[in-house]
Amino acid sequence: MNVSSSRNAPERIVIATRESRLALWQAEYIKTRLETVYPGCRVELLGMTTRGDQILDRPLAKVGGKGLFVKELEAALLEGRADIAVHSMKDVPMVMEEEFSLACVTAREIPFDALVSSRYASLDDMPPGAVVGTSSLRRESQIHALYPFLSVTGLRGNLDTRLRKLDEGQFDAIILAAAGLRRLGLESRIRAILPAEVSLPAAGQGALGIECLASRSDFIACLQVLADADTGACVAAERAFSRALAGSCETPLGVFGEMRAGRVFLRGFVALPDGSRIVRGQREGAPSEAEPLGRALADDLLAQGAGEILAELA
Repeated sequence: MNVSSSRNAPERIVIATRESRLALWQAEYIKTRLETVYPGCRVELLGMTTRGDQILDRPLAKVGGKGLFVKELEAALLEGRADIAVHSMKDVPMVMEEEFSLACVTAREIPFDALVSSRYASLDDMPPGAVVGTSSLRRESQIHALYPFLSVTGLRGNLDTRLRKLDEGQFDAIILAAAGLRRLGLESRIRAILPAEVSLPAAGQGALGIECLASRSDFIACLQVLADADTGACVAAERAFSRALAGSCETPLGVFGEMRAGRVFLRGFVALPDGSRIVRGQREGAPSEAEPLGRALADDLLAQGAGEILAELA
């Protein structure tokens, strides 16, 4: 870092964050990185409990979707109580209100789903009728499509709550994002990493995003030092794909971009929740054309009948 960038850093940055253990880890991680890059800056956390954290007795898709995890944090930005908010990118709504800006996306952790079980080492090992817990229609549809003999049951709560329910015997296995387990030092709980061919991730899975007010060009500028160009391009393509298909918690949709030889290789699907119908596609393109790439893949799936699936879900 040069002297001029240090001088341009704010004297104080307040980070709005959810108070779950994983969200606090993510915020602390960004706090440490900012303090390292800008040693003269005082970085503080503003912990908050969101409606998404409070409503645990109903599927997220039925109570407002993942936007419930960010609304209170955005209110803190608007009211000046916080300067930035740290999010798991898979929780950030595909369409952001114009007052806000996704200032940067940091380097991605492992983006795949993980099987967690004390009984079985893989989905292939599970017998007919075994119960798999997941809160995600995306995961549910893919499990139904490949393992129609398994029973899939809803699972809500933060990561620790989900693990406790598994340990209590409510499920034979649960599916979680591998990134969260690794970040909290719980990698030993992972029995298997599910490859993209088995469980295509959610848009932005494994990546962290930093949000601020669109009017705060000073924060947008100083946060660029944390941005990862490759992750940013892949996530932009994923979000454009999901946005074009109106992807939300109510849509069994997955999309994953990865860099291959300097290009974004993008895969996506849309399905019915029971996995009885699924359309898939893939494309590749230059990082500079990430958003058009995502939209083009969405058009490919619409040409295959994705629109009919979406209409049936409406």
